[in-house]
Amino acid sequence: MSKKKNKEDLIEKETELSKELNQAEMEMQTEIEELSEFELIRNKVTELEASVNEWKDKYLRAMAEFDNYRRRSGEEKTDWIKRASEKLALSICDVLDNFDRALMQLTDEQKEDNFIKGIILIDQQLKAALEREGVKRIDALGQDFDPNIHEALAHIPSDVEEGKVSAIIQNGYTMNDKLIRPVRVAVSSEIKENNKE
Repeated sequence: MSKKKNKEDLIEKETELSKELNQAEMEMQTEIEELSEFELIRNKVTELEASVNEWKDKYLRAMAEFDNYRRRSGEEKTDWIKRASEKLALSICDVLDNFDRALMQLTDEQKEDNFIKGIILIDQQLKAALEREGVKRIDALGQDFDPNIHEALAHIPSDVEEGKVSAIIQNGYTMNDKLIRPVRVAVSSEIKENNKE
């Protein structure tokens, strides 16, 4: 009996060991599955983090592009306004130049007429309005020729030395220290003979 009992004990132990082994295998399998799930979750988290970083980068780039667009749009609007203002100012400058040409033809007697005094006041108002907007006439007569602000249309002998502006053909203007129309001038090529004597 003792052999039988030993055999039964051995079978019982073997069965218990087999159960424990199966249990351990199942636990290991569960752990492996959990690790696999954990790895899958970790990989998914890594993918999502990469995706979030990619979208964050795209968002930051889009915001930077939008800021640049807004800045450029503002600059373009400002430029449009300036160009429109320059165009209007030049139109008014043409009128002012014509007023000046007309007023230069007046005699001292005519300047005393009330109508002419009114015209002179309108001329002064135009000049003041342009000055308030930053428009200034370029003073060129007798100055050295400067190709940055002068446009030479002729070279003529005159009373001033060579290379100086001897006559203004059309006035030039700046607006807020920016050239909007160059002065069209005649430049002295030499001093007239009768002045040399």
